[in-house]
Amino acid sequence: MAQIKELTKIRIPLGGQEIELQQIDHAEDGMSLLRVRIREGKRFTIFDIDPGTAEQWAHAMQQWAYYQRHE
Repeated sequence: MAQIKELTKIRIPLGGQEIELQQIDHAEDGMSLLRVRIREGKRFTIFDIDPGTAEQWAHAMQQWAYYQRHE
């Protein structure tokens, strides 16, 4: 059985979507994943991603945000 730890919730100002980040720890094999839940009205999109993918995604987002603020 997996344990779920809430990490953060973010509401997007334009569009009102909600992004929720959770840590999913699987007791059977010790695997931890990052769950990204995006809520748009009644619809949910859910990604369970590994640490390497999370790191790549975070890096790409940080680069984009940095260049948007420093143009």
